[in-house]
Amino acid sequence: MTKVFGSILVAAALLAGGGARAQDVIRLGNLKLAHFGAVSYIKEIAPRCGIRIEEKVFAKGLDVMQAMIAGELDVGATASEAAISGRAGGAPIVAVAGFARGGARLVARPELGVKSVAQLKGRRVGVTRGAIQEVLLMAQLAKHGLTSAPAPGKDVQLVYLSYPDLNQALLGKQIDAMMQSEPQSSQAINKGFGSEVIKPYDTPIGEPVRTLVMTEQFYRERRPAAEKFMRCFVEATRTFIDQPAVAEKYVRESIFKNQISSDDFQDAIRNSPYSYALTPQHIQVTTDIMVKTGVGRMARAPLARDWVRTDLLEAAMKSLGVR
Repeated sequence: MTKVFGSILVAAALLAGGGARAQDVIRLGNLKLAHFGAVSYIKEIAPRCGIRIEEKVFAKGLDVMQAMIAGELDVGATASEAAISGRAGGAPIVAVAGFARGGARLVARPELGVKSVAQLKGRRVGVTRGAIQEVLLMAQLAKHGLTSAPAPGKDVQLVYLSYPDLNQALLGKQIDAMMQSEPQSSQAINKGFGSEVIKPYDTPIGEPVRTLVMTEQFYRERRPAAEKFMRCFVEATRTFIDQPAVAEKYVRESIFKNQISSDDFQDAIRNSPYSYALTPQHIQVTTDIMVKTGVGRMARAPLARDWVRTDLLEAAMKSLGVR
């Protein structure tokens, strides 16, 4: 009887071990921004999707791309310009979904009375190098006939800083304005040291789409895991869209550790709502603007039709009844 019971325990342990191995481990690169929250939330619901997420948070999208090139990630969340630059630089990736749109704002020091892009002439303007905000800033300056460079002598002097450092520079009056992400731009406005000039969506790019990318190997060779991940992404995003209170609680408490207020979060998401959509047309327009403005310095710009793949997204949305 003891031997039989022991055999049962061994068999149970083997079955349990097999179940653990069957759970796909997916390495996810993400950024600490309000509109990246639904992507982060995937790891919370991953067990019921049959997957386990190992999330690593990076300072900017280009860092996510470098990790994907190095083979350290299976999936990455980034703005479209980093994905485009990554693909141009040889990153073996495909763009599979959008997860937010918008997420940029031109903010100036209130006492300067800057009300338009044209009034940036002679000013120091901060932006994060290589970010979608730089693409939008360059597009806006070109639209208004303004030249720019990091060194003095052009219409606008550019100051390259990280997202958190931009706010500190504006607060400390080291820069006059910034093209900033969310929730940092909302924070600057709500705390009184920033004033909105424009939401920069009146160029051919429109509202920029934040892009979910997979390595080609993960997309092609680990298809069942990729399908599970995409269904989990759609479920997480639907939760954040349908249940704003869940989204706010998770982003404010789990991601930002209560460092942003409810007003900061709500203002940020109004300017960067969660979504699913991604089209080759949008990625191609963004690529064309990057080439025109010189952001990313691509030797050869990728064609969107060669690497935008939304079949997994479409199948996941259909299976979950999401329109």
